[in-house]
Formats: sequence, C-alpha cells, structure tokens
Amino acid sequence: MTKLNIAILSYRSAPFGGGQGVYIHDISKALSIMGHKVDVISGPPYPNLSEEVNLIELPGLDLFQTFSFKERMKIFWKKEKKNFSDIYEFISVLLGGFPEMRTFGYRARDYLILNNHYDIVIDNQSISYGMIDLQKIFPFIEIIHHPITKDFKYEMEQSNKLLYKFSRYRWYSFLKMQKKVAPKISNIITPSINSLKDISKDFNCDPRRITVIQNGLDIDVFRPYKEILRNPLRLITTASADVPLKGLDYTLKSLAELKKDFAGIHLIVIGKLKEEGHTSRLIEKLNIQDEVTFKTNLTKEEIAKEYAKSSISLVSSLYEGFGYPVIEAMSCGVPLIAANTSSIPELVGEFASLIPAKDTKAQIESIKNVIQKYDHYKDIAEKGREHIITKFNWLKITEEYEKTIFKTIENFKNANV
Repeated sequence: MTKLNIAILSYRSAPFGGGQGVYIHDISKALSIMGHKVDVISGPPYPNLSEEVNLIELPGLDLFQTFSFKERMKIFWKKEKKNFSDIYEFISVLLGGFPEMRTFGYRARDYLILNNHYDIVIDNQSISYGMIDLQKIFPFIEIIHHPITKDFKYEMEQSNKLLYKFSRYRWYSFLKMQKKVAPKISNIITPSINSLKDISKDFNCDPRRITVIQNGLDIDVFRPYKEILRNPLRLITTASADVPLKGLDYTLKSLAELKKDFAGIHLIVIGKLKEEGHTSRLIEKLNIQDEVTFKTNLTKEEIAKEYAKSSISLVSSLYEGFGYPVIEAMSCGVPLIAANTSSIPELVGEFASLIPAKDTKAQIESIKNVIQKYDHYKDIAEKGREHIITKFNWLKITEEYEKTIFKTIENFKNANV
C-alpha cells in the first residue's frame, strides 16, 4: 500500500487537558505505525507525540496561558512581525472571545501553501475559514468530534444572569464561523452516529459527506492492574470543573447523600478545580471537601492506575460526542455507571449501568447497587474490557481511517483531472 505524507492540524493540543491532545497523540501514532510519514502542525499548547511523529509548532499568541491583562499586553508587544491574525486574536480575547480556531486556520493555510508536499491534510475541529482554501489545494478531511453548539446550549442553561449569558455569547462567537464553514467541507469524519446526526442538524451538513469512525484506545495502557488493590468505596470520574456539559454537579450531589450511608466513601475527579468557581462553591455548600480529590496533569499511565485503585467509574455527562472516559474505564475493567445520553449507549453496549442524565436519585441507587453486588458488576466489567479490545483497538480504527483517506485522495484527483 502507498505510504503517504500526512499533515494533521490541531489549533491546540494540550496533552493533559481534555480529549484533543489524546486524540492527536493516538491518531498520529497509529498512522505512523502503518508506515505513513506524519507531521502534526499545532498551535500552543503543544502535544506530547510519539518519537516517530514530527511536531511542527505554529505559534499564535497563546493568550490563555494567563488571565492577567498586563501579562497579555506583554505577550502581544513581544511578538515580532505582528500580522492581522495576531491583532485580531489579541482584540478578540480582550473582548471575551475565543479566536484561536480562526487565527490558527489562517496560519495553517499560509504555512501549507509554502509547504505543499503533503498527500492529504487532516484538520482536528478548527472548522475555520482557512480550511475552505486548503481543501481546494489538498485532499482534505475535517475531524468534528461533535458540534460545539451542544456545549453552548448547556452553558446557556447554567445561569439566567444577563452578564453570564453575554459572556457565553462572546466566547462562543466562533460558532458563527463554524456554521458557515462546515456545510462547505466535502469530507468529514466523526466518532459516533449520534455526532453525525447532530453535525447534520446543527451545522446543516449533508450526512452523505460524513463518515463515522470511532476513536481508538491504547488498551495496553488502559488495562486492569491486578497488582493494585481497589478501594471498595472509591469512586472516579473525569470532568472539567465548571463545564456544565460534564454533569459533575449531579455526581457531587450524589456523593453528599452517599456519605450518610457509606463512611469513607471518596470521589477522585480527573480534572482541575477552578478556585472560587461554581464547582468549588458547590463542594463547600454540600460539605464534601474531605470526600473529593481533584487530580490533574496526569499521564495516561497515571490515569489508568487511578482507575485501578477505584471500584466504580461514573460518567454523568449531559452530552458526549465520543466519551473517552467511558471506554477508558471499561478498558480498565472498572464497573461503569453512565448517563444514557448522546453517544454513550453506542460505546458501552450492554456492559455498563445506564441511568437518565441529570438524575441524582438514579445515580445514588445505581452506586448502592454496585457496591452491594460488586462481584456481579465486576464480571460485567471484565466482559466490557473484551468489548473495548474488539471494537476500539487502534489497528481496526486505523484501517478504517486509511480507507477513507485513500478514497478522499482518489476523489480529489478525479475531480481535478
């Protein structure tokens, strides 16, 4: 099979913050193992990549490394040879927007016009204006994990305060761009049938242009560590604190009730707690400061070992385009309780306890049930691990990617004959 030069674009690729950095690491590694030459072209923060993958840094201003106006001014003035994208990025951030997708798209377009030796370009969800130009020059695929309209919807439901709603409108102003760009993209890959439906509806995309390829998982890292003893009252969840989409509020409220019946129960949250934020205030209000621990900046191996120490994994998300925490927990052989919403049922099959989203009472009862009948649910979890090995291994996933990549290249060449 022909070996390709592949460019993967990522407007930001934080290695420890959310699924984007994980996805970029895994897909670039998988394609390189198949013999392709892969360059990841990324804005800051930059990803951790495997040795065989080349990182090309495409720096923007990276203004979100600080929230100090004074520090942001210093960053802007220190930037040499400022261009329109730099000025736009600076002003937009000061006005409460998130311009990185738009400005990275222009920088990536300009870079690739000068470095045009790639057989295909794959963009990880910037859905920016620059991508329209790139798909005229290269065979091109856009990765859309889910439409960010869903994040916007749940954040707007978080509060009725006018100032909060205005700030969310400003932050999500990039959606106007994405709604214009997405329908013009010829080839889209998304990781779930649920996301395909939502992209088609919210972004007005032709579903015939969308291919569903689920994400893979490193099953050799996310595995049961049998030498590590599980704490029978240790719960674990993954959530970006103060992001309503992740539904952490409902898990915290469940914990407050459960501690009345189970002395020593404890929740590990893989994520960062925002000081004096909504989640911090809720924890104090519920008086569960001693029952919750947040852990951040963990490697995949460290996360897997946190699962190994835990007896129940919880996913309370209100929406998941593709829930990495779902398949991570299952691959580690941990009994899983998850919200029956969006893509989650697609991922778990019959190997998890599904409960209605936002239903604290149902979550409490399900946790009690698992604790009291743990051997039964442990057997289900072990079968769930086999389910993950079969459906979400990177060899299978990469072969599906290759098929779509070669089809995209062939269609591009035929269109330009």
